[in-house]
Parts: sequence; structure tokens; C-alpha cells
Amino acid sequence: MTILCVRFQLPPTREAALPELLGLLEEFTPVVEALPPDRALADLRGAERYFKRDAVELASVIRVRALALHGVDCAIGAGPGPMLARMALKDARPGVTRSVPEDAAADFLAGRPVAALPGVGAATARVLCEYGLDTLGRVAAAPLSTLQRLVGAKPARELHEKANGVDRGRVVPNGVSRSLATERPFTRDELDPDRHRHALLSAAEELGSRLRALDKVCRTLTLTVRYADRTATTRSRTLGEPTAHSAALTRAAYGMYETLGLQRARVRSIALRAEGLDPAEQASHQLTFDPTDEKLRRIEEAADRARARFGPLAVLPGALAA
Repeated sequence: MTILCVRFQLPPTREAALPELLGLLEEFTPVVEALPPDRALADLRGAERYFKRDAVELASVIRVRALALHGVDCAIGAGPGPMLARMALKDARPGVTRSVPEDAAADFLAGRPVAALPGVGAATARVLCEYGLDTLGRVAAAPLSTLQRLVGAKPARELHEKANGVDRGRVVPNGVSRSLATERPFTRDELDPDRHRHALLSAAEELGSRLRALDKVCRTLTLTVRYADRTATTRSRTLGEPTAHSAALTRAAYGMYETLGLQRARVRSIALRAEGLDPAEQASHQLTFDPTDEKLRRIEEAADRARARFGPLAVLPGALAA
């Protein structure tokens, strides 16, 4: 078993944390495929040799680290290929890895309905069921020529192979999302501008921390303010230079907030989105001789080290501005 399919137990308000969790998987293997909003595939063939542990043992380490560093539990399926890992995930639950060994793949699939196979749509499943091929075991035992008459030559070959546990899929690495977002909902509709600004500060610090952890910078920041009547206002600002600097993100967020001219507005939540992400090493940086700016960057580096060692809550929101 070399492929993991991981489903992170992310609440709706934290779906934007997926890129950060992908970074955790990339500490074990560079072959990671994101499956938004909350899943990912990881090919651990090289990791098994390097760490001298099998995929199931590495899955346990990943689960512990996700809990310790991000406060997120996960369910994990393991199999010899992506298809089987994804199907194993359906039987997994948080805290337990469901594994399908290669020599047990046919037995694992045999009793499952044909519609459970990835790639089999409702129309194909209906045709197969009409001819009594309602389980994958029956599809696997059916002559290939029969399947070809029912669904066509190429689909029949793929269907027959998959039903017999032959998984030719591969994990295709894809880039981290071109945007990162975070939201700060209020427990009640909030009128106080100071609390609005504190939420903006917290959100900007989180985005900055996540960008730096991914070695990314953003070119655009978008603010969305949602009100008690379910309406929303959105403002975007292109930054003077691509940055992951929390202070710069905070200044931009405050500037957009001020342009809204909110007066006694009942705000339900405030969200920030960093867009136009690029690798940090490719970004140009305007030199500055401002000792305050340099001090803030050193504080950020110390805070990032604390978060990496003790978890995301090691530095309280707003602490960098204190």
C-alpha cells in the first residue's frame, strides 16, 4: 500500500486551511494531489523507503501531526493505487486508517454496488444493473466481450480492470490554490468598529503566517463584510508589492475597511482573501531603512517558529501588534 487518500475534518469556516494541510503532507512526499475542499492524495512510495515505515504507519504520523499542529483530525484510506485509496476512505473514520492490500483488492470490491466505482455514472450503472451486473464482483466475472457490447470497447476494458482491482491511476501533483482565505464570524451581529478592526488584524496575521509557511506572497487582497440582513460588501486592493508581511496585509485591510464608511452597521462576519499567489523567491522587495519595519519582520519570524513548534495557537491573534 503506497497511496493515501486523506479527508481532513474541516468545518465550513476552515475550508480555506486546505493548502496549509497540504504542506503537512508535502513534508513526507512531494507527490501530493489536492482534492478540494477537504481531501488530498499522497503517493508515499519514496517516503516508505526513506522513513522505513509503510503507508499505514506514516498515516498515523500524519494524523497525529495534523491534530497537534492544526487541531484537525482526519480519516485516511490506503491502497496500492488512487482508486482503491479513495474507495477505502469511504470506510474510514477519524482516528482509524482503512487499508486495502493489493492481494485483497478483488475481495474488497466484490460485494460493492457497481455505482461505487469511480468513473461509473448513473447511466452506465443503470445499463449494467439491467443485465444483472449490479455488483463489482459480477462485473469482474463477466466476459469482457459482454461488457464491450453493453458500454463500448474502451470503457469496458477500464471497467473490467478496475472491478478486478487493477488500479492504473497515479497521483498527479498540483499546485497550491491561487488564493488563501480566512473568515472571522462574530458570535452576534457586531456594531463596534474596534471589534471589526481586531477581527481584521487577526485575519491578516493568519493569512501572513500561512503565506510564509507556504513560501508564497500575494499580489491582491480582498475584503468581504457580511451584514445581519445577509447582504455583503466586497473590496479588493492590489498591493504595492507582492508580500506575505502581516503588517502590510493589515494596513491594506484597514484601508479597505475605512473606505466602506460603515456607520452603526451590524456586521455578521469579516473575511479576507489573499489572491495572485506567487513563490516568495520570485518576488521583488522594495528595500527599506525603516528600523520599525525590520523589527516587525524579526518578530514575525520568531512568531512563525513558535507556531511551527507549538501549533497555530502559540501566538494569540493581535499579539504581534502589541
